[in-house]
Amino acid sequence: MEQMTRRFLRPAVAVLAGVLAACSGENPPEPSPIPVPTNVVTITSAGVNPKAALIAPGQRVRFINNDSRPHNIGSDPHPEHGDCPEIDQIGFLASGQQRETGNFVTVRNCGYHDHDMPNVTALQGQIQIR
Repeated sequence: MEQMTRRFLRPAVAVLAGVLAACSGENPPEPSPIPVPTNVVTITSAGVNPKAALIAPGQRVRFINNDSRPHNIGSDPHPEHGDCPEIDQIGFLASGQQRETGNFVTVRNCGYHDHDMPNVTALQGQIQIR
């Protein structure tokens, strides 16, 4: 009898844990994008592409605004910026404009976002220096 109770109790506990997690309001973290070896990030109405760029130390990244609206690119965190000053050199890009970051010399991950729309995940990305 005890073995039968355990057999039914374990799935019930697992279901209850899943329901409680779903009700907690917490979303599971999104998987990190696979970095693309490139030194060009394009901004369109759909967002930034690629979401993660992979570069070597000493390289720069060119941001090209192909969207019809302006974007204001800054490094994380919002609103202070400053984690990666190389990205902060991009700043305001009108439609059709492009600008390069500074040279990335330290191996690390640098997150960025559109300062004027910091919660729009499509306009958030990362530069990985490896």
